Amino acid sequence: MDVGEIEPSALRGPYRAERDGVPRPWGEWRAPAPASEVTFSRRELDHILSLYGRKVAAGEWRDYAIDFLKDRAVFSVFRHACEVPIYRIEKNPRLERRQGAYSVISATGHIVRRGRELERVLGALDCSVRLVAV
Repeated sequence: MDVGEIEPSALRGPYRAERDGVPRPWGEWRAPAPASEVTFSRRELDHILSLYGRKVAAGEWRDYAIDFLKDRAVFSVFRHACEVPIYRIEKNPRLERRQGAYSVISATGHIVRRGRELERVLGALDCSVRLVAV
């Protein structure tokens, strides 16, 4: 029996999803895995979220968004939730051998810093004001 031949009211039972022509209970059916995406590792997210936490505590940043795309992963930082990101921290593995996979990009699109080590790249955003005694 094909799904097109079943009355819609018959789909109210425990077998609502169908995969390979075989009805499956809801708990067994899973959406197909997305095509290979670039993601941040646990260590990378720890470094990024540590910086984010310090900036939120200082009142400089307020919100963030994470996007995992096919060619890069992006961590966007917002000052207010309704505006454009003030910084984007990007991981692009295609640039690993040339300029480095990590970059910090400002709201205007200028690259603030780029490199192979995430900690050094994040250092561009982690500058604190220091008083110099004369």
